[in-house]
Amino acid sequence: MQTLRLGLIGSGFMGRSHALAAHAVGLVFPQPVALVCELLADCEPGQAALQAQNLGFRRSTGDWRALVADPQVDIVDICTPNHLHYPMARAALEAGKHVYCEKPLALAVGQSRELASLAGARDCVTLVGFNYARNPVITLAAELIQCGELGRIHHVRGTHVEDYLADAFKPGGWRTRRAQAGLGALGDLCHVLSLTQRLVGEPTEVCADFQTVVSERPDGPVENEDQVHALLRFTGGATGTIECSRMAWGRKNGLTLEVSGSAGTLYFDQERQNELWLYRSDERGPEGFRRILLGPDQPDYAAFCPAPGHGLGFNDLKVIELRDLLAAVAGTAPAWPDFAAAARIDAVTDAMARSHRRGGWVGVSDPAAGGAGGNSQE
Repeated sequence: MQTLRLGLIGSGFMGRSHALAAHAVGLVFPQPVALVCELLADCEPGQAALQAQNLGFRRSTGDWRALVADPQVDIVDICTPNHLHYPMARAALEAGKHVYCEKPLALAVGQSRELASLAGARDCVTLVGFNYARNPVITLAAELIQCGELGRIHHVRGTHVEDYLADAFKPGGWRTRRAQAGLGALGDLCHVLSLTQRLVGEPTEVCADFQTVVSERPDGPVENEDQVHALLRFTGGATGTIECSRMAWGRKNGLTLEVSGSAGTLYFDQERQNELWLYRSDERGPEGFRRILLGPDQPDYAAFCPAPGHGLGFNDLKVIELRDLLAAVAGTAPAWPDFAAAARIDAVTDAMARSHRRGGWVGVSDPAAGGAGGNSQE
């Protein structure tokens, strides 16, 4: 069996989630490769050594560049604040490593395109952490749409609303700083766009509006947006609406998606992530939508639990995501969403930023097109 060695950069919330997945993936899914947690990097050597011990890594370093250059590291796993994703991913690709990176891929769409092009030129496997799209009920939704259960898709409605900054007296931290976070609420929309990319297709035109509700917080000015609302036109003729807010009291992870077609509608809510709601026109009646509860009949669920209704969680979706990455490295399945797919998502958010500045509809440019692009927050 081939052995792959993982190098993890960052040991915060997302780094811990990735470490849990790395230890669990071989237990949950039969693997064509063996994964070893080899090296962990953090901002200083003492913190790195402590977290390597806590998270089960063989070695540690206080220098992420040393991790990227280490010949014993095959996969570079990036779980750092947003502004570090691009330089780290670029260095890893230039070193010939496979790269697993949290979203967003970069702060500027030009950088995302550059990374996608470099990954193709170096023949490196890449994956971006849109783990909500790995939910088995989303896989089921994709199958229902592909089989024609909804008929011709004509409308999409998506949200990603949370209240993590609804308190105006709460410090914003790095997420409200343009140099570190880039986008604000618009950056969270990438999760909805990863779902629409899998289920519906690519947006071709957008019309968006932004709002900064709280312009000043205890730790300084807010430099990016609190709320986003947008209209979209998709390949295939569907239209849609999409919104995001970090100011929505009571919403903890209000990532929802509703897809309507000529023969029915399906609805998903991440706060109830083990359910999919389906309404078919040939099942009309007072009962309305039918709940499909996640169970062993759906793909991937049975690997975790043989009984229906017990449910999967956030970290379980990371295990599925890492399984797919290892399969791509082994050559048994394509990687999705790879850097090219993530660059297309970044192109949509960039188009939304341009739409807001111009005050009208704009086209979504092809990430493969020339030009360096710019920061979506310009």
